[in-house]
Amino acid sequence: MNNTYGVHGWNQLWGGGDGQDWTQPDLHIEMAKAFERACFDYFLLEDSLFVPDNYGGTADFYLRRALRAPKNDPLPLVPLIAQATTHLGIVPTISTSFYPPFLLARLIATLDLMSKGRVGCNFVTSTAERAAQNFGLDTHIEHDLRYEMADEFVDLVSRLWSSWDADAIVTDREAGVFVDPAKVRAIDFKGRFFSSRGPLNTARPPQGRPVLVQAGGSPQGRQFAAKHMDSVIAAVSTVPEMKAFRADLRQRLVAAGRDPESCKLFFVVVPTLGETNAEAQERFRRRQAQREASPEMTLAQMGSLTDIDFSTFDLDAPLGELTTNGQQGTLKRFLAQGATLREIASNYRYGLEDPVVGTVQHVAGAMAEVMQEVGGDGFMFSGPVTRRHVAEITDGVVPELQRLGVVRTAYEHRHFRDNLLAF
Repeated sequence: MNNTYGVHGWNQLWGGGDGQDWTQPDLHIEMAKAFERACFDYFLLEDSLFVPDNYGGTADFYLRRALRAPKNDPLPLVPLIAQATTHLGIVPTISTSFYPPFLLARLIATLDLMSKGRVGCNFVTSTAERAAQNFGLDTHIEHDLRYEMADEFVDLVSRLWSSWDADAIVTDREAGVFVDPAKVRAIDFKGRFFSSRGPLNTARPPQGRPVLVQAGGSPQGRQFAAKHMDSVIAAVSTVPEMKAFRADLRQRLVAAGRDPESCKLFFVVVPTLGETNAEAQERFRRRQAQREASPEMTLAQMGSLTDIDFSTFDLDAPLGELTTNGQQGTLKRFLAQGATLREIASNYRYGLEDPVVGTVQHVAGAMAEVMQEVGGDGFMFSGPVTRRHVAEITDGVVPELQRLGVVRTAYEHRHFRDNLLAF
């Protein structure tokens, strides 16, 4: 979910209101119930920690359009969603660059205990200079160094989650013993970036280690994922890109000594639905026309991910090579979409879009064919966050995917990780 606990649909035809209720959790709870009804693996709650001012050198563009700001912390949504569902995995986003490891380990362990084993964690290194400045840094940590920190961060929190044995809580009333002291231990972790004595002061999470998710596309991000992650999100837009990403990740998993099937890879998909294929094509055409008429929306969004002010470039002049300390994989894909900035903004696709335009039957069939060719694990739905779009997916596309036998029709297990790895 993009811009998770932010403003959605306030000026759109099917937005459901004028945006005055954006601080309330109702939309997210309704979405979670729909996702569980459709037997989704998990609900990913994106987050960021700054007000962008990359486009035009000020925050004006972003604030006027509610683009990435205002935004609330999505973590308070987790227990609300957990209470409203029984099987759906819930994955909030955490920055390894700014969150204290002990605090994160304790928080996620608590949420996993509260949800009876249904919480994960989406690890990001954060990309924006402004986010770093919000946490007391003058400039952001260098890209590759951030991933070195993230590697140590995950190692530390994993050890903290293991500082209690699964059977440490004995609740022996006769002996008057609640916790067996022999089954709780300090970890005495001292690394290059972090240190922690441990143990946690809460119990081992029901899953042992909550589900770990990552979406970085750079070589460093993929290496980090191959070493630690249970699920990876890839935002690529063509079958050849999907095949290449999957082959690269699986090779890295094997090199890390892991079974490639132990990490589930999902590709972002942004379908456009209609009662007929022609109606869906017309909806897609209108959206494409908006992209071409307002390239600044795409450029402002990309600027917030890369710390590049694209307003300073001529839209119709050839664009030279650019570098970033932000999202390097995203920038590389973005710049490959054309010669001029106008072409790039018009052609950029966040995920698989063009082949999935049509009726629910057409879209479901196209998704099944693509996944058969790629050989991956599935898709992550994205798109406009409106009740209409959610219903089109959960009550339209998913039943057709179920009819084709390519997605589950019921959950088999109690815990998130078990369900994730089962299908």
